[in-house]
Amino acid sequence: MAPSFDWWEKESHKGTPVVVKLQNPNNWSIDELEGPTDDDFLQNGGVPMAADNKRRNKNAKQLTWVLLLKAHKAAGCLTSIASAIFGLTAAVRRRIASGRTDNDAAAGGGAHGRTVKTRFYSCIKAFLWLSVLLLGFEVAAYYKGWHFGAPDLHLQYLYTLTNSPLSVKDVFGSLYSRWVLIRVEYLAPPLQFLANACILLFLIQSVDRLVLCLGCFWVKFKKIKPVPKQGAVDLESGDGGGFFPMVLVQIPMCNEKEVYQQSIAAVCNLEWPKGKLLIQVLDDSDDPTTQLLIKEEVHKWQREDANIVYRHRVIREGYKAGNLKSAMNCSYVRDYEFVAIFDADFQPNPDFLKRTVPHFKDNEELGLVQARWSFVNKDENLLTRLQHINLAFHFEVEQQVNGIFLDFFGFNGTAGVWRIKALEDSGGWLERTTVEDMDIAVRAHLHGWKFVFLNDVECQCELPESYEAYRKQQHRWHSGPMQLFRLCLPDIIRSKISIWKKTNMIFLFFLLRKLILPFYSFTLFCIILPMTMFIPEATLPSWVVCYIPATMSFLNILPAPKSFPFIVPYLLFENTMSVTKFNAMISGLFQLGSAYEWVVTKKSGRSSEGDLISLVEKEPTHQRGVSVPDLEEMQEEIRQQEQKARKKKHNRIYTKELALAFLLLTAATRSLLSAQGIHFYFLLFQGVSFLLVGLDLIGEQVA
Repeated sequence: MAPSFDWWEKESHKGTPVVVKLQNPNNWSIDELEGPTDDDFLQNGGVPMAADNKRRNKNAKQLTWVLLLKAHKAAGCLTSIASAIFGLTAAVRRRIASGRTDNDAAAGGGAHGRTVKTRFYSCIKAFLWLSVLLLGFEVAAYYKGWHFGAPDLHLQYLYTLTNSPLSVKDVFGSLYSRWVLIRVEYLAPPLQFLANACILLFLIQSVDRLVLCLGCFWVKFKKIKPVPKQGAVDLESGDGGGFFPMVLVQIPMCNEKEVYQQSIAAVCNLEWPKGKLLIQVLDDSDDPTTQLLIKEEVHKWQREDANIVYRHRVIREGYKAGNLKSAMNCSYVRDYEFVAIFDADFQPNPDFLKRTVPHFKDNEELGLVQARWSFVNKDENLLTRLQHINLAFHFEVEQQVNGIFLDFFGFNGTAGVWRIKALEDSGGWLERTTVEDMDIAVRAHLHGWKFVFLNDVECQCELPESYEAYRKQQHRWHSGPMQLFRLCLPDIIRSKISIWKKTNMIFLFFLLRKLILPFYSFTLFCIILPMTMFIPEATLPSWVVCYIPATMSFLNILPAPKSFPFIVPYLLFENTMSVTKFNAMISGLFQLGSAYEWVVTKKSGRSSEGDLISLVEKEPTHQRGVSVPDLEEMQEEIRQQEQKARKKKHNRIYTKELALAFLLLTAATRSLLSAQGIHFYFLLFQGVSFLLVGLDLIGEQVA
């Protein structure tokens, strides 16, 4: 029960009466009561009952309670902040002490591996102390006036400094003078040229981003929306507009035991005539337990009268493209006109086919209908929130605008419906790159097929929650397009599409958005900017460092307005990811070994928790002759495997990101000499961002 302090009832006096309600130290409130009138204070001819000093004492007691409660709340906030900082510091110390890096495979194991980890830990500590020492020294020098008022180091000032009578002409002074002359005559001009070239590319890409945003605004303003030529589908009546062609649904998967049930269940509940729908579960799993679970799930839905089949490849040749290609070679596929594809973590709504397939009616040029993705775990951690900003812009702006004005965009690999004739006419699925979805989309566009993007049709899926999974995904997504560009460039030039479409595909779709964007983002902000701090004769304007990137980040975040508080972390994280994207782009462009690396993105199965329990609790009627595995034993085995996976799973240290963090932080200390406020703060925050990512402190944390 909340205590109340209503002293004015016991001893009448003037003042503001209040009731302080205290539920717990962090939950309290003050309610002001209606005070007594002057008549209540006058008695026996207007003589006050209480003296002024007593009134002041009582009011002071009330004020003291309020101040104490506010101080307690402030102390609680400070304690929470201190606890968070302490936890972060402890995590950093454990991360560095463990010594696990992204180069563990090369480091080896045993005693040699432990020696490498110890040396690595010592180097990291040395770099950290050096950075702190340099920062303290430069700050002290700045306040003593030992800094330059402009970013350029003038030669006249250097000449006066080294040749004045008071100067000490020693070896260091001579060497420093020669170093300045070398950087002025030989280093600064090429660095400034490269900086200007990157600035030009940056401006071109910014204009492209602005044009896309204006196109999206025009689409919203005019309410432009793709509709079927013969009228919209009547979803209320459920007749699908009377258009029910034969549809094949494919679910490719590989060792994804966390999500297989939810995708199969969602597809089996699609609203479409059973006689005109066939579901293929394309299982590439090499884990026998996962194979048995998926096979039993398919058998369960078969017993419930779903038209579903299970296919398993012994050899996973060609990865996803090979899996889809093998499934399309089945003899019964020729009876179907369209194919819908869903990855293992995708859950289409029951009306998905009703809202997508009718767009093909009386539109023989249409080859693909792509739906938008939505995410069940977009608020799981900071990493998923930042991914959501990127993908919201991709679908809301890039895909929608390109689909409406150009009839072309990159197929997202899932949540789309293809006309089978378009796939066959384009050469089918090819295993030559790690982006088979973009490959088939480019070849279909070169053969004259058109695409439609439906922004109002969503398909639920998951975002990678760990930085390791996201990093591998982004490597594949940025190396594959460069592989494809090398292979498709001759075909694009020889194709019969219009010059405008060729220009759009070569310069906008491939070069600007797939090559130039990661190139200038990494080169300009991670290499050139810190180098200009050590070679101050080459400069970057403040509007390049701050204003334009902030404006572009603001435009990127518009499709996800609830994510606006994360605009600064988003800007810093995008620059941090540029090292991974740049590395992937170079690997794909020059066909390096990692360009052909394919790793299935790890799923958490958050939207399907409890599936195994429901699978055990549900007792379907079994058909004669069907052998059913012991699901309880498989459940226990999967639990044991997950426990082993947790023991093996750990956060890593990423050496490239960590090295860049030290470079940027060191450059930030040098920028203090030039009194470059914007450059210093950008380098400082960007260096901290690289440090957090390099220590794997963003995304899922393994206890």
